Amino acid sequence: MTAPTERVHIAIAFHGGRGHTVRLAEAVRAGAARERHTEVLDVPVDRITPALWHRLDDADAIVFGAPTYMGTASAPFHAFAEASGRRWFTRRWQDKLAAGFTNSGSMAGDKSGTLDYFSAFAAQHGMTWINLGLAAGWNSAGGSEFDMNRLGFYRGAAAQTNVDERTGAVHKSDLATAEHLGRRVAELARVFVAGRHALDR
Repeated sequence: MTAPTERVHIAIAFHGGRGHTVRLAEAVRAGAARERHTEVLDVPVDRITPALWHRLDDADAIVFGAPTYMGTASAPFHAFAEASGRRWFTRRWQDKLAAGFTNSGSMAGDKSGTLDYFSAFAAQHGMTWINLGLAAGWNSAGGSEFDMNRLGFYRGAAAQTNVDERTGAVHKSDLATAEHLGRRVAELARVFVAGRHALDR
């Protein structure tokens, strides 16, 4: 394991949309923060500053999040992705860990398109993608809407919120699934950092 004073740094780079994705980001952060010696940073991509860009550069893992609009991530997230071109050119994010989460109004809602986009974006930067690591829930007679991963996505955490519900309303299961993703990223990042530390000795 890493030394007690060695920190693992995780950044959550997200666009909040109508507030649902912000709630998911909060859940991811809560899950990641459960792992000891882990520092978690929120990076709202529509308000990113030069200092936050540098914090992303220094992170061991970056979790991407955005609402799904028209089958892909929202426009502010795409703008952020395009602005990361200098990092791509210098391979600044090479070999970092990456994961993702999204929300839409429908049960499916083409959320796979957004998660696929996130993983392709991460691959272009040379990052290693972390999947959700959960079996699908709510797919048997004994299951319920409160099962973890109730929507059955594997590539990342996916949530569904009714389009006429209040801003920020997110299903309990979807928040738990996002929290699971955050903890999984933190646990794997800790293994990754410990391995790198051991090899550098």
